Amino acid sequence: MKRTSPPFRAEHIGSLLRPAGLLAARREHAAGRIGDDELKTIEQDAIRHVVKLQEDAGLQLVTDGEFRRGTYSDSFTVSGLSGVAVELTEEQGWSPSATHGHRTARRIPKVVSRIAWTGGENARDFGFLKSLTDRVPKITLPGPCYIHYRAGRAHISRDAYPDLDAFWSDLVQAYTQEMRSLAAAGCTYLQIDETSLVKLGDPRARHLLRERGDDWRDLLDRYIEVINAVIDGAPGGMQVGIHICRSQDPSWQADVGYDPIAEPIFNVLKVKFYFLEYDNARAGTFAPLRALPKDKIVVLGLVASKQAELESADFLKRRIEDASRHVDIAQLALSPQCGFSTSATEHTALSEALQMAKLARIVEVARAVWGG
Repeated sequence: MKRTSPPFRAEHIGSLLRPAGLLAARREHAAGRIGDDELKTIEQDAIRHVVKLQEDAGLQLVTDGEFRRGTYSDSFTVSGLSGVAVELTEEQGWSPSATHGHRTARRIPKVVSRIAWTGGENARDFGFLKSLTDRVPKITLPGPCYIHYRAGRAHISRDAYPDLDAFWSDLVQAYTQEMRSLAAAGCTYLQIDETSLVKLGDPRARHLLRERGDDWRDLLDRYIEVINAVIDGAPGGMQVGIHICRSQDPSWQADVGYDPIAEPIFNVLKVKFYFLEYDNARAGTFAPLRALPKDKIVVLGLVASKQAELESADFLKRRIEDASRHVDIAQLALSPQCGFSTSATEHTALSEALQMAKLARIVEVARAVWGG
């Protein structure tokens, strides 16, 4: 049951721990003490190193660790689009609520004018990654619903978009252009990181959305429609999967399983494979996997990317066996639950050695369960 095309039985989500030297170089660059060329050289050296580490771990895919990004969304939401700015709402990050979680994200994508693709940067970065390896290079993009979910109608200019249909149309077109650019650089494996979908099942999120005038059911329908439009625009030969992420920030995570959204995301969403987080009790049970069609695959995010403890092979095998009671084991694969560093300074408690041990353990278990 070894797979030779994405998704592989042993996967990882994308981001990896940034080396201290790279973080120091970014600080020096921000302070104006080193130039663009020097930073680029340091980035490229760090990427060469982390590609070799992934190959040594036995992975069939590699990423650049997202080493050129500050956060997972920087790669496209700001740098690849015109018309989108980032608004910092407060110093501390999240406003507390006594009734239903946390209200206000610190970083809000704000749509200030018509959205248009300004990209090419990701394709250039991908080209460098591809030149370093004979494995399958993977790149990630933030999901298209991120902007609307975080911003809400209040942060989408009514002058630019009196009608939200035009907003969605422009956004889908920008993603289509981005995927064409990546395909031209040789990209055949794209992962979309969508952080909004699982939150729509959470009572706290529904309360927040209702307060701003959104019904979660309407948003689920619209978000699936938009993601499908993006998938339809993918060039031939490009494999596109979706990571349904519940957020790395402990202040605001979806405290609900996949049950409320399983039927539509598995049966209406057009992607053929899903990366689902299953590393703790928040994710609920494997029962929603019963809704998975026979021609689709779920990559089980069983390995915790933010816990400084290496999962045993026996533990992971038991979890896979539990999942296989609800879906054919041939439709499953294994990964960390999320990236190891969705922002540049996140999860510094983990060491590079432990990170790579976790990836090697994923490869070990995948070979034992599926033969590769």
